[in-house]
Amino acid sequence: MAPAQTLSPAQQQGLLQVLQARFAQNPHRHPGLTWEQAAARLLAHPAKLWSLHQMEATGGEPDVVGLAPQAGTLVFFDCAAESPAGRRSLCFDPAALAGRKDNPPANSALGLAQALGIELLTEAQYRQLQTLGEFDLKTSSWIATPPDIRQRGGALFADRRYGHVFVYHNGAQSYYAARGFRGSLQV
Repeated sequence: MAPAQTLSPAQQQGLLQVLQARFAQNPHRHPGLTWEQAAARLLAHPAKLWSLHQMEATGGEPDVVGLAPQAGTLVFFDCAAESPAGRRSLCFDPAALAGRKDNPPANSALGLAQALGIELLTEAQYRQLQTLGEFDLKTSSWIATPPDIRQRGGALFADRRYGHVFVYHNGAQSYYAARGFRGSLQV
């Protein structure tokens, strides 16, 4: 998790206005929840607001997609139509970045996610996101990868093409201008 960060009152108010507008525009993403419930939870967790601000600043367009069943926390996913523009051209993790001798990218998906205080979507979360709309029609997104695949040098990414969600594999050291990552955050 990223170190605790705080927003100025003006930044906090601006972020809450953006999140409220997105919440109102997309009620199908969070049936049964009200903005008042979401806002109260957000205001009680300022460090999480900082992470949501970073998600927004990097193009993620975070929105509430439900409640975590056991924890009862709000779950936010990046809901931008395409993989967040400020989080592309990244290899998978710090080990892949360290192993990249020629033309290394600026960062890795896992390294940047940690700095932002968020987690990469799992395959199940990515598929859940895709039930809420059509995402990554032109881009792709790194997703959480099982340890046995990663130990063999691979990593997983996903996208939507031809009306279907696909999960693929690639070398963890690879990076592409059209591949980023989507994050999740529980508040």
